[in-house]
Amino acid sequence: QLQASGGGLVQPGGSLRLACAASGVNLGYYGVAWFRQAPGKERDGVSCIQMTDGMEYYSDSVKGRFTISRDNAKNTVYLQMNSLKPEDTAVYYCAADVPTHPKVFCFNVLRRNSTRATYWGQGTQVTVSS
Repeated sequence: QLQASGGGLVQPGGSLRLACAASGVNLGYYGVAWFRQAPGKERDGVSCIQMTDGMEYYSDSVKGRFTISRDNAKNTVYLQMNSLKPEDTAVYYCAADVPTHPKVFCFNVLRRNSTRATYWGQGTQVTVSS
């Protein structure tokens, strides 16, 4: 299963780093994505990484501000969020898919708005407010 952590309250322009740690599953073969869901809105993918080769994907709304990274030895994926804006406020979830090729998973998440995944983290709240 996946455990998301690192959320909190931050002022606009600030930074946070989220972590998604896996147990019982080796993420090294899969794609891992970060999603977010604001109140009253749908869950959207914001970033994805192919654990096999580190290829990164971002939504237009976070490109240039967020950076996804992996630590295969720790079986963990990170999301460094800089220059945070109030509209980044949401519950952030990480997810991984087992049967789908990592490249296909990441493409589906970021380009087809797919929320299909085998494993989901429990979510961590990010609030950007002054």
